[in-house]
Order: sequence, then structure tokens, then C-alpha cells
Amino acid sequence: MSFAPFDWIDAEARRRADAGLVRTLRPRPAGSDLLDLASNDYLGLTRHPEVTAAAADAVRRWGAGATGSRLVTGSTALHAALECELADFCGFEAALVLSSGYAANLAALTALTGRGSLIVSDAGNHASIVDGCRLSRAETTVVPHADPDAVRKALHGHGGRALTVTDSVFSVDGDAAPLPELARACRAEGAALLIDDAHGLGVLGEGGRGGPAAAGLAGGEGIVATLTLSKSLGSQGGAVLGPARVIDHLVNTARTFIFDTALAPAAAGAALGSLRLLRREPERADRVRAVATALYERLTEAGLTAVRPDAAVVSVRAPSADAAVRWAADCRTAGMAVGCFRPPSVPDGVSRLRLTARADLTPEQIDSAVAIVRRTAPVSCPPAAERTV
Repeated sequence: MSFAPFDWIDAEARRRADAGLVRTLRPRPAGSDLLDLASNDYLGLTRHPEVTAAAADAVRRWGAGATGSRLVTGSTALHAALECELADFCGFEAALVLSSGYAANLAALTALTGRGSLIVSDAGNHASIVDGCRLSRAETTVVPHADPDAVRKALHGHGGRALTVTDSVFSVDGDAAPLPELARACRAEGAALLIDDAHGLGVLGEGGRGGPAAAGLAGGEGIVATLTLSKSLGSQGGAVLGPARVIDHLVNTARTFIFDTALAPAAAGAALGSLRLLRREPERADRVRAVATALYERLTEAGLTAVRPDAAVVSVRAPSADAAVRWAADCRTAGMAVGCFRPPSVPDGVSRLRLTARADLTPEQIDSAVAIVRRTAPVSCPPAAERTV
């Protein structure tokens, strides 16, 4: 009898196709005429001459690759400078740079918990947080979205180590977590609070210092933040920020730090260049929030269902997964790239277009974006009266 170990994949592929959940890779060209409202380049820095020059200079000085893990040969003066300036900018005592935001979440969750610990996780958290909870071997309680009372109840009575984890800004709908209330719940129950600030850095807080700073929590005892360098800073990589003793603990115990090759010098240099540029041009953070608000207001005035943005993400409801895919494709045909969120990316099963505001969008580009979304909208889009605010 012949044995075909991967025949089951064909059945899975048919199931995805029937559900309208097939995903495909679409390599983008180096240059494109598409209006970009799909990327996470919130501050418009990934092609900024100063940022690309910083990346190129890092390659010339330090080489194309990091050559090893941070604890062997991968740490450079560039990594150390980036960590120092990130911590200072965001208001924390220390920082640790890793190869991605995903790796940063896995590092923090696995190193700060473990068997016998309790993690309380928001139902809307990013997949990297979900995976970190699974790998931590801690008991994990998933609580309703943005519900500090549920967090307090889940923490109450636990006698060991406990940690609450939340996005600062949720990547699907763009709504912000109630960070001050979550921090009070954690303090009352003796728990730490881990904040994934991937979508907050560069957008929230004074000059874009991030969600923890905006909430008055940066540098607080029991507060740890993770972030990515691939969104507002236009580069690649991630970081964990917190008390120095927490960062020292991660250096010695976090597997995604110890056993992973260090962030490439070009990415570290670009991120540092972006951070320094943002310090000089803090108005970029105000501008991206203003663009997001303008997109939301114009789309809802047109009768579409959108979620009021707390940062740079504008979520627009689609009637089904298939309709969302067609809508995004029609937008592309009309000259604009947008994101398309379907299950399992959307746990509540409501498919969406995801538009990301950028600080460098002109008024004319905002007009064009709104016109394209309106013109290509499915006939059966939910009315604005149903929208979440």
C-alpha cells in the first residue's frame, strides 16, 4: 500500500477555499504607483533619506549580518545605542532589542512567567501574545476584550506570580486598551502588567512616546512593554522595555533572545535613525492621528461601518470574508492597497478592510482613499448605524 503523508493538506486547502480563507503571497515591486494604506509605515519613514542612509552606513561599518546571537558576536555598539535611546525615549529604565516584535513578546511572556504562574490575556490580543502564553506553560485565563473588572476577578486569589498582558492598541480594530484601569487592577492584586505597544509607539503619547507614556505608566514598577521597530520606525526588529532587573533576567533566560541571531546592523541603524528623526519632528505623531480621524469621519459620513480609531488603524466592516477579499482586490485595481482581515485573524468572525493612516498622506491622497473605498464598497455593506465606536 502506498503511503502519502501529506494528502490531508489537499482536504485542508479545499476547506479554506470553501470558506473564502485562501491566502497568497504577492511580492511587491521596489516602486509602485499604488496608494499605500496597507502597510504599517505609520510615520512614512521607511524610505526617508535619513533613515535609509543610516541603514546603509550600518551595513558599511558593521556588515550585512549580525554574525551570531547577541551573547556571542551579535551585539554591537549600534544595538547598545538603540537600546539606550529607546528606553530614554519611551520612559523606561532599560531596553533589550530582539530580532522581531514577535520574538520580544515570546521572550517577555516565557521569561516572566512559567509553571505555577497565571497569565490574564485580553481576548483581542495579537497572535504573538497568544503563542507566548502557550509556550510559557503558565495557567492562562482569557478575559473579555478591554474589561478591567474581568482582569481583576481573574487575578483575585491567585497566590503565585501573575501577569496581565494586553495590546496598547489592538491591531484589527485600532481601539486602545484601558491601560490606567488595567494597571490599577494589577496593582490591587500584586500582578505585573505587560503592554504590547507595537501600534502605539510613534503614534500615541507626547511626540509618539507610546501607549504606556500616554497612560502615565512608563517606568512604573511592575510595568513592562514590548514593541516593534517595523511599524512607526520603518525598520525591523523588536524590543522589551522595563526595569533593569527585568531586562537582565531576560538576557539570562529568554530563549528567543539567547538562541536567536541578533538583529541585522542595517535594521538597528535604520531604527535608530528613525527614532532620532522622530525626536526632532514630534509633530509626525499628531499628524498620523489626524489622518486616521479624517479617514474615519469621511467613511462613516459616507454610510460605511467603521471603528473610531484611537491610533493609526481604521477598520471598516465587510459583510463577509469573500466580500472583504473582493473589496480589497477592487481597491487595488482602483489604485490603492488596503489590508483585508478575515478569520482566523479576526476572532469574532467579522471580516474587515484595515486601512492604516500615514503621517505623510496629503489631503489629496486622503480624498482619493475615501473615494476608492466608497466606490468599491459591496452593496451589502452593514449600514453606519451598526458601527462600533
